[in-house]
Amino acid sequence: MYTISVIALMVFGHIFFSFIPFETLGTWSSGLIDQVDSTIIYFIIGGFLAQLVDGALGMAYGVSATTFLLSFGVTPAAASASVHASEIFTSGVSGLMHLRFGNVRTKLFKKLLLPGILGAIAGAYILSSLENYGHIIKPIVSAYTLFLGVKILLKAVAKAKNVKPLKRVGPLAFVGAFLDSIGGGGWGPIVTSTLISRGGNPRYTIGSVNLTEFFVTLASSITFITMIGLTHWQIIAGLVIGGCIAAPFGAYITKKLNVKTIMIMVGTIVIITSLRTIYVLLTKL
Repeated sequence: MYTISVIALMVFGHIFFSFIPFETLGTWSSGLIDQVDSTIIYFIIGGFLAQLVDGALGMAYGVSATTFLLSFGVTPAAASASVHASEIFTSGVSGLMHLRFGNVRTKLFKKLLLPGILGAIAGAYILSSLENYGHIIKPIVSAYTLFLGVKILLKAVAKAKNVKPLKRVGPLAFVGAFLDSIGGGGWGPIVTSTLISRGGNPRYTIGSVNLTEFFVTLASSITFITMIGLTHWQIIAGLVIGGCIAAPFGAYITKKLNVKTIMIMVGTIVIITSLRTIYVLLTKL
């Protein structure tokens, strides 16, 4: 899987520099350095906290980072674009750390990989073509994840019961990645929550889903960059730096926590983020 990760980075680099020549990149770098100021420290802190939560619980990087950026006056469009771009790096480091700490099941990772990539590309393409489509999906996704959050909490405190594991995870990965690209989040809450609620081991589910998230985010971001471009480099740089610092800590926490504790934490964070999304949508009516 280390080889797969390296190959993915090489492919990303080839595609990236095919669209962005070195001369242009040099000009951007000079402009970025000129624009950097003390506010990047706040973005680093936001990236650290968001990735710490995501790395440990397998979800909520998007909603955590976006909420943090919005609280500092960053526009919703800028926040969404920046978070998706930064996730390429943070999810990559997080995935490798989960692999390093033995939190990944190769069989599950392989089942999630290709459907997740295809779903991410499809979602990013549709959102780029139909920019006003995402808000229709969010209420449905939030209601679903809220149900899963409650189910996980109940499962954590109830007596153990035999639950049939989800055998066909490919469709779940496709839908999770598709909705993640369209709605600005959902890969972790949908895929991780569903697998855990169906009896999946929280530690290995979180690790495998986190590693797959790198490839899902990579596919989504390449599609977005190709179709609509990318800006707000200072925000992205801050989120990447903070997220990469936090990644080893998140993976370590997942390894050390027991199953019941992880399930309670996952259920709680899913319920909170789902209720927040529903509340925001209701206030816009």
